[in-house]
Amino acid sequence: MFNQIFYIPPDKQRVVDLPRQEEMVKPSKAKLSIVLPTYNESQNIVRMLDSIAETLSPYTTAEIIVVDDNSPDGTAEIASLHAKNISNRKNNNKLHVEIIRREGKFGLSSAIVAGVESATGDLLVVMDGDFSHPPHVIPSIIEALQDSDCDIVVASRYIKGGSIIGWPFKRRLMSKGATKIAQYGLGIEVKDPVSGFFAFRRDIIDGVKLDAIGYKMLLEILVKTKGARVKEVPYTFTNRSVGKSKFDKWVMFDYLRAVMRLYRYGKSMRQKERRTSVRFLSKAGRFYTVGASGLLVNYVASLLFSALAPNIWYLYSTILGILISMTSNFFLNKLWTFEDREFNVKETGIQFGKFIGFSSLGAIIQLLLVYALVENYNMEYPLSLILAVAAASVGNFLLNKKWTFKEKIWS
Repeated sequence: MFNQIFYIPPDKQRVVDLPRQEEMVKPSKAKLSIVLPTYNESQNIVRMLDSIAETLSPYTTAEIIVVDDNSPDGTAEIASLHAKNISNRKNNNKLHVEIIRREGKFGLSSAIVAGVESATGDLLVVMDGDFSHPPHVIPSIIEALQDSDCDIVVASRYIKGGSIIGWPFKRRLMSKGATKIAQYGLGIEVKDPVSGFFAFRRDIIDGVKLDAIGYKMLLEILVKTKGARVKEVPYTFTNRSVGKSKFDKWVMFDYLRAVMRLYRYGKSMRQKERRTSVRFLSKAGRFYTVGASGLLVNYVASLLFSALAPNIWYLYSTILGILISMTSNFFLNKLWTFEDREFNVKETGIQFGKFIGFSSLGAIIQLLLVYALVENYNMEYPLSLILAVAAASVGNFLLNKKWTFKEKIWS
């Protein structure tokens, strides 16, 4: 899976001269591994290794595993050279630094899997190398993992005390949408299930096959270690100040693909639910989750069309965005919500036409209800909008369930 071509000999690499920080957290009895996937992080990697090394100084044994996807900016070479500088420092603590350079860009999740396979620690921390995940939070994560009755600790942006700095509205919206998809679509109760900053006990993944799809490794671990005890600790995510973000439209599509696969995995691992009420609510939850994803698709597609064709009227861009989001909603609901795998051209075309028709009808109902409640009953617009959206979405779900995908209403 990977080649270890920048390995630093243990006799030169494990002695580190760093200031002690016992006041931060008590020394670990179990060996600790930090998995640090990188791609084009040459501007950050030296400071990141120094910062992590300083943070790890209280631990009796620890290691940093840098997994680089053949960065063209020389990240692996810089990391290897600086690891030698770290190894020349002298004190009684031992810090092992290993650089793994893979011969290609294979993706974030697979880099994490490669790092986990190479790591020897009983406790593992996964984090990014661009300082959006601050190393000074590592002690609180490890302390929570050691001192509490849990198997996974998530550094969370969405619990009390957590926050995000430097993200534009679009990124915040997409992150919240991805979070809701994970929570409602996969039944995960964690507040920040798409965090890239987390720690876990090695034994919880014994015998678990990790597919490493997409960019959200934590999500796969949470699904495939169902029943694992999870705790969240707050931290402040700060958008990178140097280097280029890896986020693009393909990351979003990979995420949706990963969610679909994880949903199928969860379905195969649990017994078929017999309670009609649970099945009904489960499908309703999936239907509304797809609707939420459609808002993201609509937003991104509309902006993309306006950027690619600046001379096009903005309303045309919006209409195209709506059509694309309706199309994505149809196929996601067909495959995921209603689990219909039949793709006969004629039947699928009829289903698509019905879905678009009912969706359009829902939009008309929403507009009429908002107008009636505001004009005839003098209701405040925000409240009337909530009631209209709720009524239209319920009707949309029931009509599509009954007539588009030919299911009984209460099933």
